[in-house]
Amino acid sequence: MGFRKTAEQKAAIKTMKAADRALNENSDREFKAGIREETPEYQRLNGAANEAAAKVSWWHGGTRR
Repeated sequence: MGFRKTAEQKAAIKTMKAADRALNENSDREFKAGIREETPEYQRLNGAANEAAAKVSWWHGGTRR
């Protein structure tokens, strides 16, 4: 019973996965374009992914303990 996710937790996980996907897709595009440094877009997406992960428990793939 204690392992069920609330609607809020499910939404946070969905947001985290979308942020991770956006970051990874951007990283792939930039790498293919020969960009090897952190661009402002990468930094923005990375910050969003970190913020999203901070709202999800470690148990579900986030960083909150």
